[in-house]
Amino acid sequence: MPVLPIARMGNPVLRKIAEPIADPTDPAVARLAADMIATMLDAPGVGLAAPQIAESRRLIVFRVPADRGEGEEVANTVLVNPVIEPLTDDMVLGWEGCLSIPGLRGLVPRYARIRYRGYGLDGARIEREASGFHARVVQHEVDHLDGVLYLDRMNDLRLLVCTEEMHHLNAALAAATHITAAPGAATDAPTPA
Repeated sequence: MPVLPIARMGNPVLRKIAEPIADPTDPAVARLAADMIATMLDAPGVGLAAPQIAESRRLIVFRVPADRGEGEEVANTVLVNPVIEPLTDDMVLGWEGCLSIPGLRGLVPRYARIRYRGYGLDGARIEREASGFHARVVQHEVDHLDGVLYLDRMNDLRLLVCTEEMHHLNAALAAATHITAAPGAATDAPTPA
C-alpha cells in the first residue's frame, strides 16, 4: 500500500466532477481504497477523496477518531459512489482544513445532520445517519467528488486563517460570541482532507 502524492489546490483534477465507479467489487477499486487509507493515515488526515490523489473517481475514505467525534468513533470507512441527503436545514459552523490546501483552516457552514448512502468494497449498500464531526467529514469529502473545495463553502473569507495563527481568531470569536473553540481546533489536530 504505497503512500500517494496529494494533489494541491490549483490542480485541475480537484475542480472536476468525478466519474461514478461501475463495479465497487473490482479489485482495482479495493487497491485504490487501500492506497488512499495509507495516504490518509500518513498525512495524517481524517478523510481523503480519490480526486485528491489525481483519480477522478467517486470514492472516499474517512475515519472519525473518538476525540473528534463527540464520543462516536468511526473506523476507516470506504464509500463508493456516495450520496448525501441533509436531514435538517440547520447549519453548523466548524473549522476545516484540507490536505489539498495545507497550512490553512476556515470556518465552514455544514448541515448539522445528514444521511449518506453508497457502497462498500463488497458491493453491499451502506446507509447511515451522521451528525457533528462525522457529518462534517463526509460532506467535506463528497464535495471533493463534485469539484468543490471548503473555501467555496465559506461565507466570510476573514474566517480563513493560517493554521499556526488560528488561536488568535478562536480567542476573538470566543470573546465576541461567548463560545468556545471548536473541538479539535488545536493546530496538531487531524485535518479533514
